Amino acid sequence: MGRVEYWNDPNAPKANTLVPACGTITVDETGRILLQRRRDTGQWALPMGKMEIGETPSQCAVRETEEETGVVVEPVGMLGIYSDPGHIVAYTDGEVRQEYEVMLIARPIGGQPEANDEASDVRWVAPGDLQALDIHPTQWRQLNDYLNGAYPHID
Repeated sequence: MGRVEYWNDPNAPKANTLVPACGTITVDETGRILLQRRRDTGQWALPMGKMEIGETPSQCAVRETEEETGVVVEPVGMLGIYSDPGHIVAYTDGEVRQEYEVMLIARPIGGQPEANDEASDVRWVAPGDLQALDIHPTQWRQLNDYLNGAYPHID
C-alpha cells in the first residue's frame, strides 16, 4: 500500500482516521540509531506501526521494531507522544490518518538488521551520518528531540 506524508501542507487531504501507532528510537552501545528505508516512500525512518487490539504501547513498539528491522529490542524510556494534526498520512486505499505516535527509547537485545517486505534496507546510523539520508521532517523532529535530550515530548 502506497502512502504520502504531509506536514503543515494546506493542500493535504482531510484526515478521516486517528490510529495509535507505536515505535522506537533504538540506540546501540556506541550511540548509533536503528533506521529502516521504507519501501513505500524510499525515505529512512524509525521503526513504528499500528497498535493492535490487546497490545500495550510497549508490546506494539517491540513487535513493530522486530517486524520492520529484524532487531529485538527492550524499551528503556519514553521519547514522547507525537500527535500533530498538521501531520497527515494519506494511503492509496483512501485512509487519511492524523499522526498519533507513541515513541519509546529502546536498546537492542537480539537479532540483526535485515531488509524485509516493509524495508528495503535496515542499518545502524551514527548521529553524524544522519544528514546524508533522506529523512522526512517529522522523523527529524523525533530524532532531534532524542539527540538534543528534549524528551519526553508531549504534544
